[in-house]
Amino acid sequence: MTITDPMFAKAIADISVNDTLFFTPKQLFYLFEKRAKPTEYYGIYTIPSYLIINIFLGFFLSIWISILFPEWSIAFFVLMFASNVLLIKAIFNASRSTKYSYQKRQKLAKTLQVWGVIILVAGIGWNLLSSSFSFFLASSILGMASIYLGNFKIDKKPTDSQEFTIDLNLLQYWINKWTEINSSIAKMLPPSRDTNQNATVSPDVSAYSFDRLVVCDSPEIAQFLIANNFHFENNCAVLSITGYPQSIFDTTMEMLRRNPDLKVYALHDCTPKGIGLVNHLRTSPNWFADHSAIIIDIGLLPKQILAGGGSMFVLSSEQNARDAKQLSSAIRQDLSAEELEWLELGNYVELESFSPQKMIQILNRGIAGSRDIGSDDSTLILLGGTESSIYVVDSFG
Repeated sequence: MTITDPMFAKAIADISVNDTLFFTPKQLFYLFEKRAKPTEYYGIYTIPSYLIINIFLGFFLSIWISILFPEWSIAFFVLMFASNVLLIKAIFNASRSTKYSYQKRQKLAKTLQVWGVIILVAGIGWNLLSSSFSFFLASSILGMASIYLGNFKIDKKPTDSQEFTIDLNLLQYWINKWTEINSSIAKMLPPSRDTNQNATVSPDVSAYSFDRLVVCDSPEIAQFLIANNFHFENNCAVLSITGYPQSIFDTTMEMLRRNPDLKVYALHDCTPKGIGLVNHLRTSPNWFADHSAIIIDIGLLPKQILAGGGSMFVLSSEQNARDAKQLSSAIRQDLSAEELEWLELGNYVELESFSPQKMIQILNRGIAGSRDIGSDDSTLILLGGTESSIYVVDSFG
């Protein structure tokens, strides 16, 4: 993928919504990754395109062969057969390529099946008109092969997951080139570093307590929310499970524990580690083991990914597969068999695959939907029975 200055400038403007939102380097990476995805599916691997290719190819081959080899008509059928073998092979390979999303691969496999039916119908029709058994046999072989390949079972792991077409090193190279020629990227956040030195908080401020807390499973997401003033706009505290921001972490936790009506929102990647965030918050003495806080899991969860129909960027790793198999029974009991199978294949989705604007919108919606806990209008699902204080948002986005 080649990036020009105007393309890079547009990407920065798009992800920051014209310099109104801060973003992480990985969010910028995902934006470029989405734009680097192959686009030839729309122009080549479709039924209209294949029909046009066959019409034009048949027309030119018939003229070329009639001039050069007037008595060798079999050459036309041989070349048309070979051309369609290549077309079917191309669409089959694309339907199995992890460079395409799961949703696109499903469409490609469906196109392969439809193309096989068209070839079969064309072969039957031609045989009825001309009684050409050789053409009928060739079209039957091609049609049945295309339908078979379209229905061919795909391993679940590559079906669900995708691969990057660019890498972080390439993005860093583009960033370095941009900053050499232009200025720094104002809205791109630096690495989430913080000092261990506690900030001084006045007694008047520390006497106050928040009604809501957002706990992130990574300091990068916590930094992102704080930088975009999410805590001010929603009157809530934002912390990471790792203790970010360290300078005010202890003071903030002291303030939060004073509120018996506290609502805690767990925001995490769809990874085994992220899914364990709620259980850690409820059982850890460093968090809310002995507190009446209501804990709400606002995502990401496997069922939200599966319900998305392939619209999210799913990755896979052996480490996540191993971690999923080691999840405790307390966490596994709240996951369906389909969710556990999905996780144990190593699949995962990162929050940073969502744009800054989209992530903030989803989080705002999740907090707004928790105001009616216990009512018929609530979008939350209670986990662990009526005595539990843990809820989960049914959808993400």
